[in-house]
Amino acid sequence: MTNQKVLGKQRVNERLMELAMSISNSNDLPETAVPELMALFGEFLAQQKNNLVKPLEDENGKGITKSNSWIDSMRASSPTRTRNTSENRDQVHWKLFHPSALNMFDQIMSKANGKQIVVFLDYDGTLSPIVADPNKAYMTKKMRMTLKDIARHFPTAIVSGRCLDKLFSFVRLTELYYAGSHGMDIKGPTNKRSTKNGSNDGVLLQPASEFLPMINEVYKILVEKTKDVPGAMVENNKFCLSVHFRCVDEKSWTALAEQVSLVLNEYPKLKLTQGRKVLEIRPTIKWDKGRALEFLLETLGFANCNNVYPIYIGDDRTDEDAFKVLSNRGQGSGILVSKIPKETNASYTLQDPSEVGQFLQHLVEWKRTNTHNHKL
Repeated sequence: MTNQKVLGKQRVNERLMELAMSISNSNDLPETAVPELMALFGEFLAQQKNNLVKPLEDENGKGITKSNSWIDSMRASSPTRTRNTSENRDQVHWKLFHPSALNMFDQIMSKANGKQIVVFLDYDGTLSPIVADPNKAYMTKKMRMTLKDIARHFPTAIVSGRCLDKLFSFVRLTELYYAGSHGMDIKGPTNKRSTKNGSNDGVLLQPASEFLPMINEVYKILVEKTKDVPGAMVENNKFCLSVHFRCVDEKSWTALAEQVSLVLNEYPKLKLTQGRKVLEIRPTIKWDKGRALEFLLETLGFANCNNVYPIYIGDDRTDEDAFKVLSNRGQGSGILVSKIPKETNASYTLQDPSEVGQFLQHLVEWKRTNTHNHKL
């Protein structure tokens, strides 16, 4: 029985590789291959189920406090660059079912044609590269100009774990919607800003305001508790906290995890999630980037509209909530920014911020071309 299972797994992998290679020079799938691919993909997912990275939460949405679970999850967000033959094969399988949004641009636009496109973008790792110092996660000038063009043609929102003021200090475009603190601090476009850091009167929603005193209290405690862990950095993002471990030696991860765990044990109204090289502490309210996306669509008048096509681009585990919303709605496209295979609800992929910039530029050109053709 065991040998049959192994042989079955090998055959699924081999056949997926054959199909992947046969269409490697094509942007679309042969119609005859679709039924077999769907069946094989189901088998592949079943086989890979036990290897997928699990969220750092229990079934009640509370953070898991066992240090070994923390460390395993922290390592999972820090994959090595070296790949063996098996990992390369898995990547081919993954790309087969999560193809490049650049290669599939025409297909995406054919679905969006005649509908109102709304663009949602994460910031770190999507519009800017991931850097050692989170205070220096700057966009390029080219990306800012591209983003300005996007906002000129489509309703556009930045949805980030960063606090809203810091997010605006990086982006500095008043024509966008901003959803900071994982969507718990949402403001609309405005032409007037009272201060350089982005304060304005355009507050649309702050569902976690009652947690502010608690979050500020925990922030001060964590700063003190983690000061002896070299490289650790605690960032106050107003309605959530981020404990960055990008610059922490892996040997110190256990100590850092234990310190954060001990603090959170005293605050059951806060939960822990994890992103790329960061532990996120948030209120236990049912609010995330997916809820923020739904709120913004409703604000724009597209709550129950079939004539809208949301595009959400993000690189982080927290963006999966938004990808899942799009999948459940059966509308729009979720695009994951990643060079490595990950469990995802997104339909397409881009490798890095430079490819995100290319995709957004294609989107602007597509809009200009369509507008010009309609005028003729």
